[in-house]
Amino acid sequence: MKHRSQRLAGLAAAVMILALSASGCGRGEEPDLINGKALFIGKGTCGACHVLSRAGTKGNRGPDLDQAFGPARNVGLGEKTVAGVVQEQIALVRRNSTMPKDLVTGEDARDVAAYVAQVAGQPGKDQGALANAGAPKVSNKPIVAKAGSLKIDADPTGALAFASRKASAGAGAVVFESANKSAVPHNIAVKDSGGKLLGEGPDVKGGASSKFSATLAAGKYTFVCTVPGHEEGGMKGELTVK
Repeated sequence: MKHRSQRLAGLAAAVMILALSASGCGRGEEPDLINGKALFIGKGTCGACHVLSRAGTKGNRGPDLDQAFGPARNVGLGEKTVAGVVQEQIALVRRNSTMPKDLVTGEDARDVAAYVAQVAGQPGKDQGALANAGAPKVSNKPIVAKAGSLKIDADPTGALAFASRKASAGAGAVVFESANKSAVPHNIAVKDSGGKLLGEGPDVKGGASSKFSATLAAGKYTFVCTVPGHEEGGMKGELTVK
């Protein structure tokens, strides 16, 4: 009788474990597409390396995800299969790959994979709450240099954006400074109208500031982040020097 009770207790425990496994944990089995898109655009920095039209990203260091999965989707490859492929690529980073290991993990990786699987190669735009998910708050109001110092901070969430798309300064010596509160490395640099790099600060994160100085004549310039893929991902703005 004692042994039977022990076996029943063990069976009950096993059933409980299976039930918990089947029901999932945390947010549950359903992926959070809003979180997936926000991570893809923001602190996951996936958009720095990948084109994904629905997310508005234009990175060119990794595969174009629309081209990679669009044709396969058109011939019947399902979303779950695509999500599985993406999640595996995130988890099993190949040697010499430009993608960092553990870029996103666990449920976050699942959410990113699910979002990519839903939108890759698909026409149109995201709708509802998904439309603005992860979009950085960027101002169109120019940041004006004060006493020759121009402070243009990086987006605090890690998204590929500066605080403003525009800035202005007087001709002569200009000190550029960009604080970065996020864990994603960023810097600030300036290029002339032909794309020539005129100066750049160091890569920083965690509250540090990227800083450098350059002497500029009147004209149009571009301030950018030169961390690979970040400028292509949209981290840039227009500088007017008068």
